[in-house]
Amino acid sequence: MTRVDDAPGLAPKIFRFSDVDEYRSSIRGLNVEFTPLVRRIAAEQIILGLPGCDVNVTRAFPRVVDAQLAADCTAIGFTMDDSEVPIRFNGARQDRSVIVIGDGGSAYNTVEEVQRQIASLVFRPRVTDRGWPEARSSFKLFETSTVALHRLRRVVTEVVAAAYEPIDVAEVSLKATAMRESLIVAVDAAMADVASARWTQWPNDERNFKMFQQIRALLSDDLAQPIYSEEIARKLGLSVRTMHDVVRRYRGMSLHRYLRLRRLWLVRQRLLAGAESVKAVALAFGFWHLSDFARSYRDQFGETPSETLEFGRKR
Repeated sequence: MTRVDDAPGLAPKIFRFSDVDEYRSSIRGLNVEFTPLVRRIAAEQIILGLPGCDVNVTRAFPRVVDAQLAADCTAIGFTMDDSEVPIRFNGARQDRSVIVIGDGGSAYNTVEEVQRQIASLVFRPRVTDRGWPEARSSFKLFETSTVALHRLRRVVTEVVAAAYEPIDVAEVSLKATAMRESLIVAVDAAMADVASARWTQWPNDERNFKMFQQIRALLSDDLAQPIYSEEIARKLGLSVRTMHDVVRRYRGMSLHRYLRLRRLWLVRQRLLAGAESVKAVALAFGFWHLSDFARSYRDQFGETPSETLEFGRKR
């Protein structure tokens, strides 16, 4: 990780990561768990602290993300770029002008297949007086106008750029407060232009998200155990087909492919922490066919498990 020196003025903080093993989210108020989809990354986070609001602009990397917002916050999220490969957000591929919102404690899931630039505005305390939609359990997704989204992007870009400008100490508070107000007004405009769109019904249905979260919780209990679809579906009162459809919608891949990817990532984290042996860790996460495990690990991370363990012991 590289921490770039703070700039004068309002002093945005910049964090750069070239190693997926060292990546961590620096966004306050958001608990993030991720599984990378690539070996190498070039990630960046710019964080600007304003009165009652953090502005975050992230150059992310291909990954699966599960995140939950801290209590007493409101978060607004949107992309800062346009791509032919949309982000899968709470089970829907968002390929339009989209803005998402979450309130304290709400959660979301994304699958980001390519590098994207994403902005989030985290307000603390919660915003309750603007007429924005409430999203207390899971984040909600809305289609807004292209004009409103571009304006919101432009305001974020201008605010971050202006924060680098030198300013008298006596004027910092006034400028920061005015910046926050400009951001809120831009969000108001985006919310005012929200269209009623049928495609948003699935990601905004809390029953669907709760079903996915229940599946995820069951699968996370013990990743080393064999996965029997029939048993998991029975515990949740679902059909096997429904369970697999839900996982594929939210993860963008089959249940077993995702679990294998997740297990490999957890093995890597354990090896980097200086585990006892490769074999012990592999078995602990359900990889009994060691040659197949070693091949999959090398394909995913570009090095052998032994090389990772050796590096971890030297750190």
